[in-house]
Amino acid sequence: MAPSHVLVPLDGSPLADEALERALELFDCRVTVLNVVTPIDESMSESGILEPDEDRREGAHERAERVVERARRRAADADRTVETAVVTGDPAEAILEYVADNDVDHVVMGGHGGERSGIARRLLGTVSTRVVGEAPATVTVVR
Repeated sequence: MAPSHVLVPLDGSPLADEALERALELFDCRVTVLNVVTPIDESMSESGILEPDEDRREGAHERAERVVERARRRAADADRTVETAVVTGDPAEAILEYVADNDVDHVVMGGHGGERSGIARRLLGTVSTRVVGEAPATVTVVR
């Protein structure tokens, strides 16, 4: 059965861009691109690596808008349109929540090499692995 709503999570990486290209080529349906802004967590600020501030938050949201705008342009180049969304949170949790809340029936996402424990994580990346394991929709991982 062909999907009616495809979600493409984008993080600005080449594999995510490839996932968008594949989704636009393969599916003639509603496509939404999603960028997740990851907030600085307490452990990062407590250890002095990064201090949370308004400039950093604004910069992260500006980057997210550039990522989804680039996706809009790429879709237009393929004579397609995409819906866009930017949310804040843990990437895997935000993707799973978006799938559940927005009638998404297929996810196309890039896979990234993650931590060195576990074969699935090495092949797909931690976010991709979690989405594949928990999404209530079909997930295609582009490598």
